[in-house]
Amino acid sequence: MIYSMTAFARQPIKADWGNAHWEIRSVNQRYLETNFRLPEAFRKMEFALRDKLRKKLQRGKLDISLRIDYSPTEADAISINQKLAQQLMQAHKELQSAADVEQPLQITDLMRWPGLIQTTELDTSKVEKELLAAFDEAVDALINMRQREGASMVEMIQSRLDGIAEQVVKVKACLPDIIKWQRERILSRFEDAKVELDPERLEQEMVLLAQKVDVDEELDRLETHIKEVSRLVKKGGTVGRRLDFLMQELNREANTLGSKSISSETTAASVEVKVLIEQMREQIQNIE
Repeated sequence: MIYSMTAFARQPIKADWGNAHWEIRSVNQRYLETNFRLPEAFRKMEFALRDKLRKKLQRGKLDISLRIDYSPTEADAISINQKLAQQLMQAHKELQSAADVEQPLQITDLMRWPGLIQTTELDTSKVEKELLAAFDEAVDALINMRQREGASMVEMIQSRLDGIAEQVVKVKACLPDIIKWQRERILSRFEDAKVELDPERLEQEMVLLAQKVDVDEELDRLETHIKEVSRLVKKGGTVGRRLDFLMQELNREANTLGSKSISSETTAASVEVKVLIEQMREQIQNIE
């Protein structure tokens, strides 16, 4: 199975503590790169999240974000330590009596006393478990989208490979006629110039010309690369880098085919092959 590196997934969470959602955006990258945007209370989850991604993905740049909206009953609440407040007020009265001084108690001063204001913090252990479970679902959804995109890429790549194979067959079929046409063209020019030719020397020149424009090796290598690309896309897995290398090899043979061309047919075939290769390369750069 072929997987694209371009995908998006969103996984909502509804719980008694509130609502949340994961978002994962993935684009092509040479290696696996992860960027997280998490609430401060859950930054400690980042290592576990990276480990989960490394086990399921090989390449791609991923932007992962988590948003949480707590329910009012679960949000951090502020309360007063009533027992401590009573003790502080009683101590204030005793101090006034001992000092024989009337001084009103300032509430703001009282609130500064350590421990008087208490905060009830949300227990994040349960929330973390639910968030991690939802993250697994988000990653699976991302992989499914990558798979669907990859299936579309396979169809496109195979159609372009078929197009290149057609051009190879076309060039092979017309090569004998091209050589014959070139021989007749040379003879015609010499006849017009009224130059007598040594038959043996003519044959030598024609052999050299045939060697110069011979593209059998290039055509054979094109066919070999076509078979290898087709094999890899059928095999699937993490084959993006291998496919990208084969695109370079295909392009090299297409350039050589064009440089050896002595007719409009082979030139047109070379251009068409390079166009098809470029179309494949654009898609292959997104394959994991």
